[in-house]
Amino acid sequence: MDEEYDVIVLGTGLKECILSGLLSVDGLKVLHMDKNDYYGGDSTSLNLNQLWKRFKGNDQPPEQLGASREYNVDMIPKFMMANGTLVRVLIHANVTKYLNFKAVDGSFVYNKGKIYKVPATDVEALKSPLMGLFEKRRARKFFVFVQDFEESDPKTHEGMNLDTITARELIAKYELEDDTIDFIGHALALHINDSYLDQPARDFVKRMKLYAESLARFQAGSPYIYPLYGLGELPQAFARLSAVYGGTYMLNKPQCKVEFDENGKAIGVTSEGETAKCKKIVCDPSYLPDKVHNVGKVARAICIMSHPIPDTNESHSAQVIIPQKQLGRKSDMYLFCCSNDAHNVAPKGKYIAFVLTEAETDNPEAELKPGVDLLGPVDEIFYETYERFQPTNDSDADHCYISTSYDATTHFESTVTDVVAMYTKITGKVLDLSVDLSAASAGAEQ
Repeated sequence: MDEEYDVIVLGTGLKECILSGLLSVDGLKVLHMDKNDYYGGDSTSLNLNQLWKRFKGNDQPPEQLGASREYNVDMIPKFMMANGTLVRVLIHANVTKYLNFKAVDGSFVYNKGKIYKVPATDVEALKSPLMGLFEKRRARKFFVFVQDFEESDPKTHEGMNLDTITARELIAKYELEDDTIDFIGHALALHINDSYLDQPARDFVKRMKLYAESLARFQAGSPYIYPLYGLGELPQAFARLSAVYGGTYMLNKPQCKVEFDENGKAIGVTSEGETAKCKKIVCDPSYLPDKVHNVGKVARAICIMSHPIPDTNESHSAQVIIPQKQLGRKSDMYLFCCSNDAHNVAPKGKYIAFVLTEAETDNPEAELKPGVDLLGPVDEIFYETYERFQPTNDSDADHCYISTSYDATTHFESTVTDVVAMYTKITGKVLDLSVDLSAASAGAEQ
């Protein structure tokens, strides 16, 4: 291990693996280490025995739940937008050849006590029971504006400068009702709170277009895709990629201690008495706890069920977003469901469901109850909260690049934003994401 590397990556979570792969492809010499004896860190994927051990302290789950090895329960469950940044990153890094994707059946939103399909186009707006007759027409006009909007063609801007008017001002022009704004902002544009309303409208419109274009891509019931066997496949795909480019992976390396010079700059990592030297460190918050601070916590319920989420058109895989206002909360709640028929993550007839939100109390069971109630009967349920951390260090000074903890969202948009920003900080380059999106269609049309 006593060698010098351009970058040492600590932790094999999704963010770290993606960065390790991208840096390897760039020709950097990368050493990737993990103190655990498994891939994935916080974003690992567990079989049933491992799940039982984590939450019940033993590895003897009831036999009626089926074979342990048929379960792939992702601890950080997130769907990918079919045309989104993560898919572009996967194609850019050429790891799509190691993965099989399949479209997700349904994308839903909760409104006034019921679950509805998210309408994403002018045609769907006119059919949606979410809105009354006159509101449908207003929403249709707004959707047509978004669909026709082209950044490079001022004729499609209807005389507006989306860099100077806010999302709130744009929406006001179409006189949309609060409930409509709620589902457009949170379930289509995927904003996690309402602060976007007072930001320039361009990002809001681009997010809506991304949703609609992703939805059109595979003609499925949602804009999302997900790997067969779950996200646990991703870190391993990046490990294979890194190896192709000469990167080195080492699991089960205890203590991974970052070494600093007299100026506080990272110069290497020591484990089991050996030190590997490096110019830069990339890691998750657990490796440098004194360079991060707590910014909140996520409450989650992990459920095993024998049926899909009710009122989701029997979707074998689905996301339901509950906008914060619907529950009188400060943050949205997310429901995630996946199954054997959808993505081979559980035995036949079993479904894995998650309910997640940014915790606002110390009682996850009570806080998650509105979401758990929407699931119907569950065979097993586990509750957990985990802390979220953000880096506080100056990476230019100490050469440590620390990822932010995963949030409660059940899609990848915020996660990959962090990855792309970290890549630019580490390399000084902007990641080129102009790729041929058709490279990620494997298995999606099955």
